[in-house]
Amino acid sequence: MTDISLPKGFEDLQSWSGWCLPTMVERRDRRANSTMEEIQAFYDALLPRLDDILAHLSATKLDQMDTKSEALMNLSLTLAEMAPAVEQFFEPTISYGYDVKRFTQGLQ
Repeated sequence: MTDISLPKGFEDLQSWSGWCLPTMVERRDRRANSTMEEIQAFYDALLPRLDDILAHLSATKLDQMDTKSEALMNLSLTLAEMAPAVEQFFEPTISYGYDVKRFTQGLQ
């Protein structure tokens, strides 16, 4: 169980709080180490709420975001990392392409 909490109104996504990953490398590794069933379930849970998530995040300046909103932002970034697996590749990594571990986090 994780100690990460999401903002009020997003309680239905709380079971995914373990996917609130703060770095690109963590999100990349989660995708590479997850099954397509896990990725699809995450995608199916988050995508219908994306408009609400973005509206919530747009209401706060990045440098004034509380920890719950920051967790929600990280959850949405994880969705962005998972989406290509669902929408384009139909697998967690690109078996016919490059090793995703070649991507490293740049500026923070």
